[in-house]
Amino acid sequence: MTAVEEKPAAEKPARLISGPGMLLVWFYGVMVVGAVSRSAFEISTEFDRAPLPYALSALAGLVYGFITYTLIRGGETARRAALLCCAAELAGVLIVGTWTLVDRSAFPDSTVWSYYGAGYIFIPVLLPVSAMYWLRRARATTVTQ
Repeated sequence: MTAVEEKPAAEKPARLISGPGMLLVWFYGVMVVGAVSRSAFEISTEFDRAPLPYALSALAGLVYGFITYTLIRGGETARRAALLCCAAELAGVLIVGTWTLVDRSAFPDSTVWSYYGAGYIFIPVLLPVSAMYWLRRARATTVTQ
């Protein structure tokens, strides 16, 4: 096989970005830009004011970036990694969202996941649920083909 020949269909990773998957990639891409740029600015200018929220925003940006990469990468391994990461993301949103309601003093400034993502129109809590649904459905479609 030469460098310009394509792999046989059996060797190509299953696409995860067809249909609704493309919309997920777009949303996760926007969230990467929002979370990373926000946390980079906050960490570089006023980290001593609220280190926990700013670090959590940076973590959220990394999670969003990894999920975006796995969706674009495709394949069963990437699908499972994205599914696991989306579950961790949802757990983070629920934990941080509840924590911000219970102990407001721990968060002198908000994070991407504060109040279940209220500052981001609740996209941080809706996105992992939607992605997990899509990733499970993509698995069912791949298995039946």
